[in-house]
Amino acid sequence: MHTADRELLIERLGAQGDGVSTDGVFVPLTLPGERVRARVAQGRGDLIEVLQPSEERIAPVSPQYGDCGGCSLQHWAAGPYLHWKQEQVRLVLAREGLETEIAPAFACPPGARRRLALHARPGRGGEAVIGFKARKSWRLVEITHCPVAQPELVRAFPALRALAAGFLDHPKSAPTLHVTSTVSGLDVDVTGVERRRGGGLSADRRMQIAEVASAHDFARVTLAGEILYQARQPVVRFGRAVVALPPGSFLQAVETAEAEMARLAVAAVEGASRVADLFCGAGAFTFPLAERSQVLAADSAAPAIAALRSATGGTPGLKAITAEARDLFRRPVSASELKGCEAIVFDPPRAGAEAQSREIAASSASRVVGVSCNPATFARDARILVDAGFRLERVTPIDQFLWSAHVELVAEFRR
Repeated sequence: MHTADRELLIERLGAQGDGVSTDGVFVPLTLPGERVRARVAQGRGDLIEVLQPSEERIAPVSPQYGDCGGCSLQHWAAGPYLHWKQEQVRLVLAREGLETEIAPAFACPPGARRRLALHARPGRGGEAVIGFKARKSWRLVEITHCPVAQPELVRAFPALRALAAGFLDHPKSAPTLHVTSTVSGLDVDVTGVERRRGGGLSADRRMQIAEVASAHDFARVTLAGEILYQARQPVVRFGRAVVALPPGSFLQAVETAEAEMARLAVAAVEGASRVADLFCGAGAFTFPLAERSQVLAADSAAPAIAALRSATGGTPGLKAITAEARDLFRRPVSASELKGCEAIVFDPPRAGAEAQSREIAASSASRVVGVSCNPATFARDARILVDAGFRLERVTPIDQFLWSAHVELVAEFRR
């Protein structure tokens, strides 16, 4: 593979946050207007030096910046960075022929992430190393500090390293610790652990894991959903409800982002007597909606639906909630089943909700709120609704994953 050191002028940023030079070379960690020197091979460049920095360039705050794959835009000032995210949403919608008001992006502050996926690998002397993947690589970057994570999670890094050591017996194991800060303490679900021929973890390893978890006051530790240790049930709050979080259950990464998404959804369906909440999870939107409207809730995750139902009985002041576990990709809630729902909220995973969107389009609902972690699949689904007579009235970008190219959104439709 031929490589060459070249001087480049960065013209714009691509959709993944890499700078793109005037002659089409992608160079990570650069900004529009910068003149840089990069080592170029096959249309991609590794930054060597910024020769002429942009006025929008700022000093990064992470000691792992440039190596860790998580914060690729930490060098960009907040104003233009957020405007770029707003523009990315506009461009994706435009590709589907959609135009609408795009509100300023909702910004999440540093130190707010309540969920992290930490990879673990063997270290020296039987210890473990934890961290994130390097940019464009499987290599692990060890972390001791993370400016996007809640301080509680950062303080737990030494304890999580000790915990991870108990999952490294099998040479093919590549554990990932999915760590969540909950109201009742840290919840850790571990995946990527190879099973021994005789079964799961040995009794000694289980004891070791429980001792570490107890010593550091973790709420729960599970292995792919199997409880290894539990001192307290991890719980989260959705509106008035206190919900027991199932092991490995989906949860928005930043609580303030979740609250803003719920606020926008509730405001958009104001006055509706009955609302459907599709892809509802454990009820992040269901419970705020139910303070004003009856709610039909559905999601494919049966444990999340069970948690939602359980919390419903213990939460006063709610309208009626009907919750069902069903695969909304294979068996979407039909237009006839949505009869009587004046408004619909849907929050699918990255694949979007094409089949469900067609049923929403055929329903009698007059208002729809789409929440998405993938603007591209959202735009496809939005096109279905617009073609059926809905108007896309407003889109609010949500910058939940700070300093990354990832952007989420909340959209409001009216028939």
